[in-house]
Amino acid sequence: MSRRRWAWAPINQNVRAFGPSNPIMSSIDFDVVIVGAGLVGLGLARALAQEGLKLGLVERNRSTDVDTGEWDARVYAISPASEAFLRGLDAWPTAVDRVEPVTRIRIFGDRSGSELGFSAYEAHVSRLAIIVENSTLIAALQEAVSDRPELTVFSPAVCASASWESDQVTLRLDSGKQLRARLLVAADGADSWVRREAGIAVEEKAYGQTAVVANFAIREPHRGTAFQWFRPDGVLALLPLPGDRASMVWSARQDIAERLLSFAPKALCAEVEAASHGALGRLALITSPAAFRLRLVRAQQLCAPRVALVGDAAHNLHPLAGQGVNLGFQDARELASVLAARGQERDVGSRALLRRYERARKEDVLAMIAVTQGLQRLFNNTVAPLGWLRNFGLNLTDRLLPLKTLLVRRALS
Repeated sequence: MSRRRWAWAPINQNVRAFGPSNPIMSSIDFDVVIVGAGLVGLGLARALAQEGLKLGLVERNRSTDVDTGEWDARVYAISPASEAFLRGLDAWPTAVDRVEPVTRIRIFGDRSGSELGFSAYEAHVSRLAIIVENSTLIAALQEAVSDRPELTVFSPAVCASASWESDQVTLRLDSGKQLRARLLVAADGADSWVRREAGIAVEEKAYGQTAVVANFAIREPHRGTAFQWFRPDGVLALLPLPGDRASMVWSARQDIAERLLSFAPKALCAEVEAASHGALGRLALITSPAAFRLRLVRAQQLCAPRVALVGDAAHNLHPLAGQGVNLGFQDARELASVLAARGQERDVGSRALLRRYERARKEDVLAMIAVTQGLQRLFNNTVAPLGWLRNFGLNLTDRLLPLKTLLVRRALS
């Protein structure tokens, strides 16, 4: 088992790290300060560093070793567009044995005979998505930002307060340091502190479901196929991993999720085998199951004076469409693009630039929320006519190749 150590300063002395115990500098000026060093925050930091902007990155949690040996139960289906974005940042995982292309998707309704399939071959693309572990992506992004002289990292650091003036925002850390910036970016998750301080309202709704995730060794080859079953008790997905392995995401009612988490390994394997109709044969658990409560969080606006939201701080969706992190990477890509194309505008936090970013992202975000909400409501409903309609819709869509190709093209972007 190998580990990749991520400690900002030891990697490269150009990347400066300050924690709460370090009294150096009481006030520092930046073009952009990003709060949150998860996948989207790191991706944005790397993209903006290419533009020569002076950047601050604030992360609440202390940097820890990233385990690159054990399999991570949390995985993402990265779209080709997100993959291209990360490759352009030199932030794509180099270990080919830790990523798995998806060439087919099979979706099953909650009645026998209802199925919708997508194929990379039919769509004339090499793959529909690529499955990557969270830890593998984090390690690649951390490596990509480790040698950027434009970037100063504050970790671990807790945001204490923020104040706004017409030409800047001042972020105060619990250490007493003040970070002044033209633009403050919230990449700090669904419970965003920055979003709350900026007074941006959110729509929030609990789905009444919990996502249970785990990885399995499989008996039958997956052949690059991602499976998904819409069930009366939720949505079960089995995603292909390298070799004879698969990752499970079971979005289930809370009582079902608690039952899954209580199972011994063999009992959990038997339950998943039965729910997936033996699609991948006998299963053997290789990572302990973990759980995540599911809810919709949607910011009413993506910008406020000198503030921009990206990733889960802007929108947190149900995982049934597998597009949450891709929306976040698209946010980062678009915000970086807007700032790169600002021309003679030197103020990266100007209202005109932020409005341009919000307009560019609004349609895609609303469309994905609508699709995800619609599917979740449609399949989480016991009304008989709706049951007939949703299963008929799967079969009808499966027969309409132009419609299927349109849906695939939308997902690839």
